Amino acid sequence: MTGELVLVTGGTGFIAQYCMLSLLNNGYRVRTTIRSPQRQAEVREHLRSGGVDAGERLSFVFTDLNADHGWPEAVAGCAYVMHGASPTPSGDQTREEDWIKPAVNGNLRVLRASRDAGVRRVVLTSAFGAIGVGHKPGYRRPFDETDWSDLNGNVAPYQKSKTLAERAAWDFVAREGNGLELAAVNPVAVYGPVLGADYSHSIRLIANMMSGQPGCPLNVNSCCVDVRDVADLHLRAMTNPAAKGERFLATVGESIWMIEVAELLRRRLGKAAAKVSTQVLTDDQVRTAGETNEQLKGIVPLLGYNMNSTGKKAEHLLGWAPRSREEAIVSCAESLIRLGLLRD
Repeated sequence: MTGELVLVTGGTGFIAQYCMLSLLNNGYRVRTTIRSPQRQAEVREHLRSGGVDAGERLSFVFTDLNADHGWPEAVAGCAYVMHGASPTPSGDQTREEDWIKPAVNGNLRVLRASRDAGVRRVVLTSAFGAIGVGHKPGYRRPFDETDWSDLNGNVAPYQKSKTLAERAAWDFVAREGNGLELAAVNPVAVYGPVLGADYSHSIRLIANMMSGQPGCPLNVNSCCVDVRDVADLHLRAMTNPAAKGERFLATVGESIWMIEVAELLRRRLGKAAAKVSTQVLTDDQVRTAGETNEQLKGIVPLLGYNMNSTGKKAEHLLGWAPRSREEAIVSCAESLIRLGLLRD
């Protein structure tokens, strides 16, 4: 049924904006939350970059994960909610609670307001970080939706926050949901075309590689997925009855090492990728740099760690058909070039 109103939280986010594009292209009206009124024009411009002039079909509410105000207004009249607002690796977090508190409490605020407003279903944007980190050597691969990250293992604060936040969401719906439905989408590294200068931490890795920044690539692998397919999976999880109460890994193909990403970029983009290094930074170098660099510190637990996972559940249950990992990576780099977002 089109014309229904959907709340998408965290409207300045990369995945959130593609979710809005998907909803608008499918006839829904969209309300989104942002913290600063000054960023409304930026959000609209990014959507136009994605091919949609939202006009009156898009509205804004100004609120914050750390505060109660604004959330009842945000969900009022909404049939569905896509909740993706959460702290991401920006380098600003100095304590573990800077990650965990807004992630957990933000989920609960959104779910509580959604329940009280009669929202049908919330689709939670979780992460691979809630599924596949902290496990000991020998743990089975590929990871799937039955797995949860082992917080007794070596887990960075970001992944810990995503794990605790998703668990808190499922616990809330089970205890206090009063009929509110929940589905979760757990993306791996998200690539695909950027819409503007504010993009995700995953894409920052591609931008750094394309710009020839020292320290890329690292001895890290991950699965990957195109942001357009992540948005499509959110829409399927929102509308398909079979998605009620389910988690879905958003991933395609097997995990890929960063050196393989570098080689792919050089092979597919030629001169445009001339600055991409194929010299892998050693683990010891990363550990040393991580002593003073918060972003690298969060990567240390992932050095040499096998993050292979499978998205077959979404494909079989929801009919999801994602693009190849190669298209996700190359289209990301091409968009960074096209929009002039690479540093000298």
